[in-house]
Amino acid sequence: MRLFAAIVPPDEVLDDLEEHLAPRIEASDGIRWTDPAQWHITLAFCPDAPERLLDDLTGRLQHSGRRTKPFTLALLGAGTFPNPYAARVLWAGIADAGGALAPLAASVRGGFNKAGATPDGGRFHPHVTLGRFRRPTEATRWIRALSAYESPEWRVGVIHLVESHLGEGRGRRPRYETVAQVPLS
Repeated sequence: MRLFAAIVPPDEVLDDLEEHLAPRIEASDGIRWTDPAQWHITLAFCPDAPERLLDDLTGRLQHSGRRTKPFTLALLGAGTFPNPYAARVLWAGIADAGGALAPLAASVRGGFNKAGATPDGGRFHPHVTLGRFRRPTEATRWIRALSAYESPEWRVGVIHLVESHLGEGRGRRPRYETVAQVPLS
């Protein structure tokens, strides 16, 4: 199973971001935009978790959730991976004034490890993937165009455990299926 744990912004935040991006999306080429229904902040990702670990993973997410109080986030600005001069991914940044997101991600990643579903990737860099460039692109104009964006704040109260089904979504994109929702304390 391809699994990830994520924070999913509420509809009003997603709608606000989509409205802000709409004129830019229409005027862009060379970017494959992410479906707004799939915008999320990944806490941990495991590309190949055995299905037998699902109950253990859910239990470990519950443990992380019990140790974390609800907190407030907002989307803020933009950036790219790996860098603005050879960008492959355009993303929206995260404003986390209380500093709760990184410790939650560390706890969730630790839970994935303990369950035997080793998370993929390097250090945690909170973001929402907006789109992928078809080829490495100089993207400073995109960063400037989105630098002033700030979404409404929202209160995070749930961690989602999501299974990703490659190629089964609209336009051969992944289809996401939430397999568990875990409340924060």
